[in-house]
Amino acid sequence: MTNKKQLKIGSIIDGVGWNYMGWRHPDMPANASENIDYYVQKAQRAEEGKFDMVFLADVSHIGPGMIPHYLSMFEGVSILSALSMATTHIGLIATIATSYADPFTVARQMASLDKISDGRAGWNAITSNPGGLANYSRTHLSKSDLYPMKKEFLEIVEGLWDSYEDDAFIRDKENGIFFNPRKMHPLNYRGKFFSVEGPLNISRSRQGRPVIFQAGTSSEFMDIASKHAEGVLVNGENFEYAKSFSIELKRRVALEGRSPDDFLIMPTQNLIVGKTEREAEEKLQELESLMPYGYRIPKPKFFGSAEKVANQIQHWYEAGAMDLLLLRQEHPSGFDDFIDLVVPILQEKGIFRKEYELHTLRGNLGLPYPENRYETSTKK
Repeated sequence: MTNKKQLKIGSIIDGVGWNYMGWRHPDMPANASENIDYYVQKAQRAEEGKFDMVFLADVSHIGPGMIPHYLSMFEGVSILSALSMATTHIGLIATIATSYADPFTVARQMASLDKISDGRAGWNAITSNPGGLANYSRTHLSKSDLYPMKKEFLEIVEGLWDSYEDDAFIRDKENGIFFNPRKMHPLNYRGKFFSVEGPLNISRSRQGRPVIFQAGTSSEFMDIASKHAEGVLVNGENFEYAKSFSIELKRRVALEGRSPDDFLIMPTQNLIVGKTEREAEEKLQELESLMPYGYRIPKPKFFGSAEKVANQIQHWYEAGAMDLLLLRQEHPSGFDDFIDLVVPILQEKGIFRKEYELHTLRGNLGLPYPENRYETSTKK
């Protein structure tokens, strides 16, 4: 345990909640999913709690049966750019599907967010669903196309992020030298799905490039994630599954010549916590009172008194089932309760920070700086 990195924590801001009834709670703004003040408040509160990141999930196809949050919500990069101006340390993670978008556009969007936030951006690179394909004129794609397409997409984006070496821009006014053209590199990528010449027209950020996250479970997914991802979302319902998934994925990371210590397993949890078990039960009952008669809410995996929840988190962390806890809130006070009640206990246990270590997302996650692929050849 002495060499193990401290626990990392992030919050998924779901606006009115990742459920059907949270918007009806008297403490929840009914328009929270389209309320900039609400997002700023939640991001700043998470930063007060020394969280590592604000994470935004996304969908690209909706219908009347979707949860209220998905029916009216902000686009991720836009709202995160706004949040970057209201925060100073916390990471900002956008979800963009590789099956819908264009790699040059995503590379530019995320690199811009990374520069705007001074090195705090991350990208959750997911694939798709059939409805989303229809919204983006991609119905000609089959399910078997999606992972090969994602592989190309990631290779292109990573290559474009290396378009300029770190010291390419001189900006010497006296001698009239803006940049060193020998340190600008076109990509010239030709694949089955994409052809991209490059280079990207933005320099590298303070953290080198945005941190890449992914989500999935299949063997094909794990092969791609072990090569390209730096953190992976995991369903947090089952401890044994999360632990075995972590072991297998980190094994594949090692086979790629990467350090498993620089790879984050990130279970998502919807938690309800109180000062006591009874207080947590009362909050659960509050939510159930908003549902149609006879409906019940599944009790969250992490539920109960602050001490109990902190002990559960410590167990998952020390057992290797979790490197980063990614929180969702069911109750409107969920994040506040966690920050006020659970974070101090985790800090006393010595497994979570009291202050940010650095100003970049990579720095706070303990991830290595990604050297530009062209720098070695330039320095020879």
